[in-house]
Amino acid sequence: MPAEGSSRCTSCQSDKMKTFNGEIAIHFCGLEGLDKPIVWVFPKLTVCLNCGFTQFVVPERELRVLATGAPVERAVTYLSQRKDKAAAA
Repeated sequence: MPAEGSSRCTSCQSDKMKTFNGEIAIHFCGLEGLDKPIVWVFPKLTVCLNCGFTQFVVPERELRVLATGAPVERAVTYLSQRKDKAAAA
């Protein structure tokens, strides 16, 4: 990831890049995603202040959760204990 002010935006080529701390919850898509873990990452974000393009790196453990769809030991995730509506009726 480029250091603040050291690079150009890969989207619009602006040099107005700034670094921020981030907190991001990554959800799997679709209804099947409801049964998969939510992956939390706390990256440094490099944001283009001209067009909004943002870059960040997902840590290795959390990346394995995204690749497999299953919790990984010591990865920051949340898996709901969703109850089947039919079983509750």
